[in-house]
Amino acid sequence: MTDRNQTLFDRAAQVIPGGVNSPVRAFRAVGGTPRFVQRAQGAYFWDANGQKYIDYIGSWGPMILGHGHPAVLEAVQKAALDGFSFGAPTEREIELAEEILKHVPSMEMVRLVSSGTEAGMSALRLARGATGRTKFIKFEGCYHGHADALLVKAGSGLATFGNPTSAGVPPEVVRDTLVLEYNNIQQLEEAFALHGKELACVMIEPIAGNMNFVRASVPFMTRCRELCTQHGALLVFDEVMSGFRVALGSAQSVYAKLIPGFKPDMTVLGKVIGGGMPLAAFGGPREIMRQLAPTGPVYQAGTLSGNPVATACGLATLREIAKPGFWDALSSRTQSLVDGLKGAAANAGVPFSADCQGGMFGFFLLPELAQNYAQVMTSDSPKFNKLFHGLLDGGVYIAPALYEAGFVSAAHTEADITETVRVAGDVFKTL
Repeated sequence: MTDRNQTLFDRAAQVIPGGVNSPVRAFRAVGGTPRFVQRAQGAYFWDANGQKYIDYIGSWGPMILGHGHPAVLEAVQKAALDGFSFGAPTEREIELAEEILKHVPSMEMVRLVSSGTEAGMSALRLARGATGRTKFIKFEGCYHGHADALLVKAGSGLATFGNPTSAGVPPEVVRDTLVLEYNNIQQLEEAFALHGKELACVMIEPIAGNMNFVRASVPFMTRCRELCTQHGALLVFDEVMSGFRVALGSAQSVYAKLIPGFKPDMTVLGKVIGGGMPLAAFGGPREIMRQLAPTGPVYQAGTLSGNPVATACGLATLREIAKPGFWDALSSRTQSLVDGLKGAAANAGVPFSADCQGGMFGFFLLPELAQNYAQVMTSDSPKFNKLFHGLLDGGVYIAPALYEAGFVSAAHTEADITETVRVAGDVFKTL
């Protein structure tokens, strides 16, 4: 029988660099042939050979309701009939902005864009424009999109290929980017002591999803907030991945429960707020957001920003996840998966640690959870590759890279979790 995945990959390689339009899809880290998705429904997708998989990437986070949710489909179909794109304002942009702000009180205004990279680079430009400063801090293992100034020692696809930065990024572009170790309070304090008056912002994934799943510790996050306030720098939360994924109020609501009065100065959102369509956003207090054109000197624009079909998809998604009981059910299902995997690994004597929040999870082939990128790098890569392919052969699809978080949707059933744990248990015994 012909492997259509291989046939399509060979064909793609002739017209698309590496045969894929985003590097991690290429399976370079784990070996083998990428699965070309034919269709998806609920918690599953089918590849070009007709093979069914339980899907734990969910388009890398957006599909929190599962694929093809009826309410979302209806909203998208209705919007498409009215027109794909206008290049002019629509009422739905206002509705989506209001829905986002309702659940993320640290933001008073929000600007809609089309991708997480666009939102991240625009938030950085705004932070620099609002403060009049140029230097900023990011953390090794945190990925904020592929804008030049942010593409320094990032995780995600770059970590997969072992590159500390990207070719084509001039040294002078990143000279104001200070890269520190995640969860390292001493380095943070030293950086502020040396550069505090020059720092525009600290940009951080509060729950990093591009070096698998790593939380910022409460003491570390507390110190980030204190130092930014003390030195007049902005604390920018990149919640492209964690936004509306780990809680209805996003990761910042998790930290607000642990740190009295806590909130970031700016927030970057993506993935879930588009429901699977290209849509992202960045926002913050009115006084900062009014620095954006056309009311201020910081320029940002986009032809497809606030696209009417994308906003319909995102709005329908946010309204569904705000319904009573949604987060309790999703969190319980995700915790069940993590607990099941821990138990299966323990039974097989495999070093294993895992964590989760809301509908986002991650695991390491390590006895304890990693706290930073260097610790993540000590995980057993060949063993992970064997685990990945064992799960794949058993009909379970996780990220094809050691450095990516996973996602559970509302469509995953108890039976899906049970089957996943069963397959994982069989694979663990072979590691």
